[in-house]
Amino acid sequence: MAWKKWLKMLMVAALVVMGAVSLAGCSSSSDSSVQDIKKKGELVVGTSADYPPYEFQIVKNGKQQIVGYDVELAHLIAKNIGVKKVKFVNIAFPSLISELQNKKFDMVMAGMVWTKERAKAVSFSSTYHHGGQVLLVSKANENKYSGISALKGATLGAQQSSEQETIGKSLSGVKLVTESSITTLSQEVKAGTLDGLILAQTSADAFVAEHPNDYAIAKNITFKISAKTSDPRVVVRKSDKALLKVVNKTIKDAKKSGELDKLFKKAQEIQEQNTNK
Repeated sequence: MAWKKWLKMLMVAALVVMGAVSLAGCSSSSDSSVQDIKKKGELVVGTSADYPPYEFQIVKNGKQQIVGYDVELAHLIAKNIGVKKVKFVNIAFPSLISELQNKKFDMVMAGMVWTKERAKAVSFSSTYHHGGQVLLVSKANENKYSGISALKGATLGAQQSSEQETIGKSLSGVKLVTESSITTLSQEVKAGTLDGLILAQTSADAFVAEHPNDYAIAKNITFKISAKTSDPRVVVRKSDKALLKVVNKTIKDAKKSGELDKLFKKAQEIQEQNTNK
């Protein structure tokens, strides 16, 4: 009888050890994305700060800083994670996804939209703003084009690796020039080197507001594109499901409360104040 009791105790002990090993394995493979941010005490965000009103640079108290709608939303996300500090890493737009995968930052906020190709590599949040795609032209060319077909023979610009580049490639008879910097492309429109720049409506509005004598939105040009591929989203690594959950809840709650509208308006006001200096 004693040996049976001893055998039973041995089997129980073995099960306990197996359970502990199993739990340890689950723990090592679990998603710690939110906890990692809490541990380091800051949310690190990758961006390309040439896309007003989402992100742009101003000089304040003698120092250059990145401001805008994405910056305001990033601070709200950080608050919901439980950290106070947000650090923005400013790099060229085409490099954002690869550097996110290389863990140079925790997420990307750069007015980036969903595409099938990008979705293979990263995860996208729900959308946090709505806006179409338009053509930014010089003030003198506001009424130059009667429609999409009139663009044949035009030289248009678009940011590299952007949805605007995809739109440009779909236009028949158009010469497309792509560069990483929207600022550079907009200057080429102003100089007459480019006939127009394909741009998100909100960003085009920002350029016109800042330089009303230089730019306009082409009145008769409308690029038809679905909301899925024209509205900005936050981008995270596919493995960071816990972080994506916090981001989506932040967006959902801020939409419902009207906070997103307030943040967007604040970004516009910052840009307006900076323009009037």
